[in-house]
Parts: sequence; C-alpha cells; structure tokens
Amino acid sequence: MKLVLATANPDKARELAVLLGDFEVVLRPAGLPEVEETADTLEGNARLKAEAVGAATGELAVADDTGLEVNALGGRPGVYAARYAGEGATYADNVAKLLIELADVPVTGRTARFRTVIVALFPDGREIVAEGTVEGTITEWPAGEAGFGYDPVLAPGGGDGRTFAQMTQDEKAAVSHRGRALRSLAAQLKG
Repeated sequence: MKLVLATANPDKARELAVLLGDFEVVLRPAGLPEVEETADTLEGNARLKAEAVGAATGELAVADDTGLEVNALGGRPGVYAARYAGEGATYADNVAKLLIELADVPVTGRTARFRTVIVALFPDGREIVAEGTVEGTITEWPAGEAGFGYDPVLAPGGGDGRTFAQMTQDEKAAVSHRGRALRSLAAQLKG
C-alpha cells in the first residue's frame, strides 16, 4: 500500500518513514506549499494537511499533528507546540521558552504529555484517525542529541529517566506518542 506523507518537516518524515516500514512511503511533492495549520485541534490540523496532500497527489495521504500538553501551563503549548516561541521559531527557541515558563515549577509539578493524532485520507474520502499519547515529565534542562522538537526535555513516564533525545530511534519508537499512533494506524490499514 502506498502512502504519501504530508509533513514538510524532514525530521518527522524520517521518523514516520521508519515506523511505517511495512508500507511504500512517499514524501510529499517538493513544490507543494505549506499548509496553514488553522484548526484549533490536533485532529483538525492533521486533516487539513491530509486533504491538501491528497488533493495534490490523488493518493492515500497520511498527516499528523503533535502537541505537548504541560499540566502546570494549563495544557500549553498544546496544538501550538511547533510555533510556541513564535512563527519561524527553532526547536531550541521553543524549548527555551518552555523552560523559562517552568523555571519556578519543581520537577514533581512538571508533568506533561505528548499527543499525536494521525489522519489517513483515502482518495475516495474515507479516513482513518489514530492517536497516541505518552505521559512524562519536563526536565530542568535539555539532555541528549537525538530526536527533535521537545525530545531533549521530555522524559517519558515509566522509563529510566532519560529524555527521548537520549534514546535510540528504536527505544523511542517503542514508547513514544508517534510510535503508538503509527502502530494503531498500521493495524487499522492492514485490518
């Protein structure tokens, strides 16, 4: 089965392609413009991206959106995680803003969750929605060189205290929000 990934983020595309290894994964067309993420939910933004790529390619389009929900911040940055420090912000900018906002919060109060919602949109309009969540703690400082986004500051619950950025790709995929969502999607596509 051929899937066209809607993400323009090369880090995320690499991770998705590895996790969807049982399928023929194709990257979004190079000339396709960025899709404005104007929805106020992860599912809504994933659907907007899947619709744009599906319309441009006529293929099964797979799009995701991920949010980081920090309890001490009332669920922020949430759906705005990728642009938390503003439009054009880097991963480091977003992490720095998050850590500044949590500077006075003790580690025990830094609970958070990563949530990923994936929409697979078929050319005939059918869709599959899959979700994955992982609970964890925001660390006091970044640790690790792997991963991307907030990976250096989220230590998943039930683990050994390492952040996602300190894990191998396989270790991360086994417990991550995106890995869980993709396993759910793959099972539904195969079913």
